[in-house]
Amino acid sequence: MADVRRLTPPTEYSGHMNSRTTQRGRARVRTPPAAESTTLPAAPATPSPSVPALDPTPSSPIGADLHKAIVDNMADGVYYVDTNRKITYWNHGAERISGYAAADIVGRNCHDDILAHVDEQGQSLCDSLCPLAATMLDGESREASVWLRHDAGYRKPVRLHTSPVRDATGKIVGGVEVFSDDSAILRAVEDADRARRDALTDDLTGLPNRRMFDAALRGRLENLGRYGWRFGLLIVDIDHFKDVNDEYGHAFGDAVLVSVATTLHGAIRAGDIVARWGGEEFAVLVEASSPATLAEMADRLRVMVAQSETRFAGVTLTVYVSAGGSLAATDDTPETLFARADGALYAAKNRGRNRTEIAAES
Repeated sequence: MADVRRLTPPTEYSGHMNSRTTQRGRARVRTPPAAESTTLPAAPATPSPSVPALDPTPSSPIGADLHKAIVDNMADGVYYVDTNRKITYWNHGAERISGYAAADIVGRNCHDDILAHVDEQGQSLCDSLCPLAATMLDGESREASVWLRHDAGYRKPVRLHTSPVRDATGKIVGGVEVFSDDSAILRAVEDADRARRDALTDDLTGLPNRRMFDAALRGRLENLGRYGWRFGLLIVDIDHFKDVNDEYGHAFGDAVLVSVATTLHGAIRAGDIVARWGGEEFAVLVEASSPATLAEMADRLRVMVAQSETRFAGVTLTVYVSAGGSLAATDDTPETLFARADGALYAAKNRGRNRTEIAAES
């Protein structure tokens, strides 16, 4: 049976220091502006540098074999379709990226639910939104980031480029698509996002860290001076946290920190911010127009923690917090505001803990 314990709370009290109580849609396809005429302009004689062009009537068998060998062995996937969107060529890169062998693909239509391209919203592109089909209609090259369906069934991000294939007269006789595995790029973007997030969040609790809180506080002070948007600062400290670590160990202490952080985050309002300030202390920015409003939020946080439990390794424990706070003034700096809130917290600790104190307005 789990060991259920409860730290003996001191007298619960909430008061003030004096009577002046004072928060990629569709694949991005580069589409040209609408033409004034329905007649499509002829493509330049030189093909797009990003798309290999196979001459449908090579003048030399040796040249054709060499060209095919080069395209066959490109790292990128390359495939050709005729004007009916029937696949006429599928290189080794396409086999590697998609998992489909050329023998299983050549001769089938690209809209036969094979690659089944979708955008990041999951919307199918193979019917009305196909970049390759659009390129064969207007002769314009396109780029897009899409997800193909691998032969194994999973979705794979690719970056694709489409270009028209023309005969000697300039008539469009098909299209070519070159696609590359976009997974590494997406991972790099995700890693960069994660690094930015990690730089601004506390590893243990997932709350904003001191760096992020400092930026938010400076923004609130600027808005206070410019628009008069009032707010207050609370410092919340876990009572007797050292005793918890000493008796139950640091792993249990970490569990207490996570539990209290989760409770505080769930108790604040939409416009408020709670961060782990350091150790067993948390800082809270509260939208408050008066000391009484700030005191109400402080006591709400205190009570919510007192009504919660930490359950870890067969032990259940209730901890308590004390809180000190102060309304921000237009001439405040982060340092002066913190000094007043910290003084109020000191008073709450000295007067018995498990209580809140709000500094008087000056």
